[in-house]
Amino acid sequence: MDEPVLGILTLYMNEHKQLEERHIYQKMTVAGKKLGLTVFVFTPEDVDDHQKRINGMWYHPKSGRWMRKWTRFPTMIFDRCRIQKSYRFEQLKRFRSKYPKLLYLNRPLRNKWTIHQVLSTVPSLKKYLPDTRLYSGIQDVQRMLKERPLLYLKPINGTGGRGILRIQRLRSADGVVYVEGRDHRRQVIRPLKMTFSQLAARLASWKANDRYLIQQGIALKLPSGRVHDYRMLVQKNGSGVWSVTGCAGRVGPLNSITSNLHGGGQAVRMEWLLTQWIGDKGRIQDIRKEAEVLSLAVAEFLEKRYDALCELALDLAIDQKGRIWLLEVNPKPAREVFHRIGDKETYRNSIVRPLEYASWLYRKKAGMKLPDSDKSPLPTTDNKSEG
Repeated sequence: MDEPVLGILTLYMNEHKQLEERHIYQKMTVAGKKLGLTVFVFTPEDVDDHQKRINGMWYHPKSGRWMRKWTRFPTMIFDRCRIQKSYRFEQLKRFRSKYPKLLYLNRPLRNKWTIHQVLSTVPSLKKYLPDTRLYSGIQDVQRMLKERPLLYLKPINGTGGRGILRIQRLRSADGVVYVEGRDHRRQVIRPLKMTFSQLAARLASWKANDRYLIQQGIALKLPSGRVHDYRMLVQKNGSGVWSVTGCAGRVGPLNSITSNLHGGGQAVRMEWLLTQWIGDKGRIQDIRKEAEVLSLAVAEFLEKRYDALCELALDLAIDQKGRIWLLEVNPKPAREVFHRIGDKETYRNSIVRPLEYASWLYRKKAGMKLPDSDKSPLPTTDNKSEG
């Protein structure tokens, strides 16, 4: 039987055909080989539909170089494509619709509003969700501010902290709100007072109607004035079972309303951050356990609802009373947060587990024996490969 082939489906970042997460794919190629899995990378642009072949990108560990080679369609596809406004993303959608019967490790999730709605149907999950509504006009913000003093506006398909606003009600000024955030280029919007008319004009210029969410704000500022949250990564393991890979804290830069690493946020260990925020060690252990149980429950529910998934990242907020809030679910998570906190084992597992799952899935589909595989085959690499 031929060695199974895993094609990592991604998108180019720009017109120069530069790959995002190139160093991750290099590690996956090396680790895959140790699992008996051939790995290559491709984009929808590399597919020849007429001859049913792909001009894939192949990494050669000995030379440390990437090379092109025409190949057949892979045995399995690991979709790493993030939403973006580009013709490249349109190519991706055409590829998915043209080849729906290929074996995918993961399928696309719906937008943040749809995910919020389906999670709200499960009472055990709904209690973790902040009050969230679809933005249709400035009257929605006015109405919600009467109930809650702090709101966040975010795009239903946004990533990396782009286009997010923090809106705070001011007691001393009727009809005026305090606004700060980031624009769609991730540039910081300095804090300023705005009337509802001014805010409505800005949102209109962003074409926010039915494309934005209004979400209950959670008080997350540390004594330093910086906001923080937590990134929980759950993945299918080598036995096809959802498991917690790890969790890390993120602290935003000064004057930022988000903690995203791409926006200048800092990665810290979860336990250290909770110690600063909560203090009580026993309570911290309970919070972590609850967060893990919640994350696994969300992953299992969403997979039943939307078919194949193999990994999810959950952005969690924990208020000072220890209550956990699920802010959003990311189906194409980065792994960098674990590298930055120096957690080598979790970082290694985050890269290898999708490969172990792919190997397990291939054997299952082929009716082969399914061995247990808990040891990571990923070798330790130096920092040069981190790009």
